[in-house]
Amino acid sequence: MTQITLSELPQTLQTLINQAKKTGEPLTITENGIPLAIISPIQKKSLLQTLSTLEPLDEDFADVDAGLLPLDDIEF
Repeated sequence: MTQITLSELPQTLQTLINQAKKTGEPLTITENGIPLAIISPIQKKSLLQTLSTLEPLDEDFADVDAGLLPLDDIEF
């Protein structure tokens, strides 16, 4: 799939794409009334939405502190 940056597009198309981003509405490109392409903004998920789709882990993690010397007390 070919990719280009938004800045490589003509200003009119940049404006239409930015409008689609703001409204969330897809942009249909037509020729003689016949749809040729649809530009649809990607709906980004929040971090919480993404994390809610993950399966729980059924494994225990290794004790990464095992075998290390105790930390020194630090006075400020």
